[in-house]
This record gives sequence, C-alpha cells and structure tokens, in this order.
Amino acid sequence: MQLKLMRKEIAQFLQSGQEAIARIRVEHIIREQNIWAAYEILEMFCEFVLARVPIIESQRECPLELKEAVASIIFAAPRCSDLPDLLSVRGLFATKYGKEFILAASELRPDTSVNRTIIEKLSVYTPSGDVKLNTLKEIAQEYNVSWDSSKTEAEFNKMPEDLLNGPKQIPASTAQLPAENRKESPKAAHRLPAISSQRATVQPLQPPLTAMSSSPTKPKQSSAESHKGRPSESSPDVLERARAAIAAADRASAAARAAAQLVNANFKSNTLEGGIV
Repeated sequence: MQLKLMRKEIAQFLQSGQEAIARIRVEHIIREQNIWAAYEILEMFCEFVLARVPIIESQRECPLELKEAVASIIFAAPRCSDLPDLLSVRGLFATKYGKEFILAASELRPDTSVNRTIIEKLSVYTPSGDVKLNTLKEIAQEYNVSWDSSKTEAEFNKMPEDLLNGPKQIPASTAQLPAENRKESPKAAHRLPAISSQRATVQPLQPPLTAMSSSPTKPKQSSAESHKGRPSESSPDVLERARAAIAAADRASAAARAAAQLVNANFKSNTLEGGIV
C-alpha cells in the first residue's frame, strides 16, 4: 500500500508539471521496489529452509542444496530492518556452522553462494538515468497521465559537471579578448626555452685567471657595456699588482714560519725546565 501511494504521488507531480520533484521521488520508489523483490526471494528461501529443518539438524555441515538459501538469508539479515526475525535466524546459523561461515557470507567471499539478485536488490547505489526514466514512464502510463518526457530525458542525459576542476566550457567573455592582450611579448615567449636550455646543458667551470698569464682574457660584453667611459687597465699595471700580491704572500709565509719556529723553541725550553725541576 505504501508503494502504491508513492507511485500515485509521482503521477500527480507529473500531471502538475513538477518534474524536478518527480525525478527525486522516483529514486525512493525504485529502492522500495528492489526491497520488495528481495523480500519475495527471501520468503521463498525461508520456506525452503523450513522444509529442510530435519536435514539441517542431522548434518553438521551445511548441505549443498541449502547453501544458497542459508547464505542469502545471512547476507540479507542485517540489511532488512523491517524483518528483525532474520537476525534471530542468522544467530542460529552462526551457532550451527560457526562465525567463519557467517563472515564468508556477509563479506561475499568467492566460496559463498549468495544469490546474485539478492545482492543487486539490497545494494545501496544510485539508479541510472534509464532506470528512472523507464519507471516514470510506467507510472505515467499506469495512471493515464499525458506527460512529455523530452525534458526529463535531456536532464538525465546531461553530463554532471566536475565540481573540483570547474566547468569544461570556456566562457565567451574570455574567448573574445582583444588580440593585443593575447599576444605575448618576445621576452616572455623566449623565456621558457632559455630556462629549459640552461637546465638541460650544464656549463663547465672555467679555470681561475692566473696572475702571470701572458695573454689576459677579454672581458665580457655586459661588463664592458656597464663600464663604458672608464679607462681600461694596461698590462704593466696588472703585472705590477700581481708581483705585489706575490710579494705579500711570501712575506706572510715567512712570518708564519718564524712564528712556528718561535712556538717550537718555547715548547722545548718549557720541556727542559720541567725535566730539570
């Protein structure tokens, strides 16, 4: 009776032009129809198990001809809230065949024999657009409602938008930008290839310039441009500065050697004095 009332409400929504509400309510009807179909199969399995109770009591393991019925009842028991008695039957099967048998049927392991229709009807999923459209057409035909389904078909066939990545279509306002805004400057166009080429090729390190080099290297063009107007240094000045640097290095080395000799002499004298004492 509840299912019939729901179908009648859907027909009224279609007749009054409230298709948006009908498209949502039809999912509840499909779910109720699936549960009703599962109940009919479970009723048949329960009758079959009831007729084989003497065989179940006489055998320790579950008989092969009852394995599908017993496994289907175990799988459907926690999913059928309107039938609490199935949980009691499930507990009896757990006492008879063990917890491992119950887990295998509940988790749909390969060695179980749960009915495929029971699995499909009791699974929670959103019905497809074709299933919802066919159900709406059946309801409209059942209650003689003249309903144009073209709008609903277009709504069901519409691809859902990706809410994370945004819409797939580019707005017309951004597509009609001026040509000068879309053009890139030559520097920006060549910036990426220049960076990639620098990363791809590693330049070898250049050896340091020696002070006694007879042929000084040419300065870079950028340095020459930045120091325009300054007089270039002559080679005698460079040689004089190099000689002065070498002389300073020699003096520093001689001072270091003298300091080392002085420290060594002080250490020896302290050692001798300590031995005499």
